[in-house]
This record gives sequence, C-alpha cells and structure tokens, in this order.
Amino acid sequence: MKAIINGANGRMGRIVAEMLGSENIAAGVDVTGDFLRKLDDFHGEADCVIDFSNHKAVGEILKFCTSRNIPVLIASTGHDDSERNLIHESSRNIPIFFSPNMSLGVAILSDLAARVANLFGDCDIEIIEAHHNQKLDVPSGTALALANAIKNAKPELEFNIGRHENAKRKSNELGIHSLRYGSEVGTHEIIFSNGLETISLRHDAKDRALFAKGAIKAAEWLIAQKPGLYNMKDLIGN
Repeated sequence: MKAIINGANGRMGRIVAEMLGSENIAAGVDVTGDFLRKLDDFHGEADCVIDFSNHKAVGEILKFCTSRNIPVLIASTGHDDSERNLIHESSRNIPIFFSPNMSLGVAILSDLAARVANLFGDCDIEIIEAHHNQKLDVPSGTALALANAIKNAKPELEFNIGRHENAKRKSNELGIHSLRYGSEVGTHEIIFSNGLETISLRHDAKDRALFAKGAIKAAEWLIAQKPGLYNMKDLIGN
C-alpha cells in the first residue's frame, strides 16, 4: 500500500509515517515542515489518503480524493454537521473510512456499551473521558461515538454534556464529562448503575502508536472496498 499522509508533521502523522516506512509513503502533506503544502501539489500514484490533520480541511481532502478516485481514511475529529454531510455525500463516489478513534479496543468497547445498555434495563448512564491539555474538541469524538452507540440501543436518552446546573439527574439523561490534563493519551469510561448494582466499562490508551496501527490496518482494508462510508465496526466485523 502506498499512502499519502495528510497532516504528516503532526504528532499522529509522524507516528503513522514511522510505522508505514518510507517505501509505503507516496507523499507527506502538511502546512509546516519539509512536506507538500497541499494535496493538489501531489501528482503521483497513491492507493489511499490517511488524514490526521484538522476537520476544517475535510472539504479540500474530499475534493482531491473524489477527483482522483482515491480512498480516504479520515481520523481527525471535531467535524460539524455540514462537514459530516459532505463526508456522507462523498462516500457515494469513493470508499471513506471515518472514525473518531482508530483503536480496536474502543471499537469493542462501543459494541459492549450498546449491549449493556440494551440488556441492563432502566439505569443511569455516565461517560467520563480524559485527554491531554492541548486537545481542542470537547467532548471527544470518541465519547460522542460511544454515546451515540448507547443511544441507538436506548433512543429515549438525551445527552447532558458537562452537567453544570443545580438540579436532580433526569431519568432519561446520558451524562458526558470531559477532563483535560497533562499528556494523557486517552481514557474513556462508561458507568451503568440501577441503584442495586453497577457495571463499569473502561478503555485506557497507553501509547498513541495504537491509533496509528489501527489507521494503517483500516487503510489496508479500505482500499479493497467499494464506494461507501465505513468505520471500525465494519473493520472488526471482517
């Protein structure tokens, strides 16, 4: 596989490049460092684009990939509704892998969370996530993905992000809380409690290399797929 790394000079881009090896890198693209400044500056052959840049770049990325018929893995987070809609529309023409977290463990956590929500009945559900003090989006894309997986099992739930008011907890509330400190890689915990017993599901990321490893595995899988929108659930199901 020959991949273009978009966001090549970022923390994750550098790890992906190291794990891929120079022989598997078609080009690196970044606004800083010794790289191509934009995707349109690349005129060679590539099997896919691996994007660890910024959600605001998604329009440029999708325009390039659809014009060149190149699959793209989007691992950036913080996309707004218009950007998500653009991703969905573009997936009609090219294969797109879109996941806020490239961890296999988090994909398993999401599946388990939905199953517990479905089986445990009437209970209070809280999500607590922690990341490093430079992370931009709150709550994390992973926390929102976990919350949506739970909501799919219990549609009546309403998200309460960063509870701050003086009031009792609502019965249909799904609380989401964010911590930001130090160089924390990423921790996500989901707590289910019915008052008589509590189930806690937790994933701790120890090294950012796990996200790069997951992204490379997903990209290798993606290049063999038809146009469509894929995520970690599709990957672990194959």
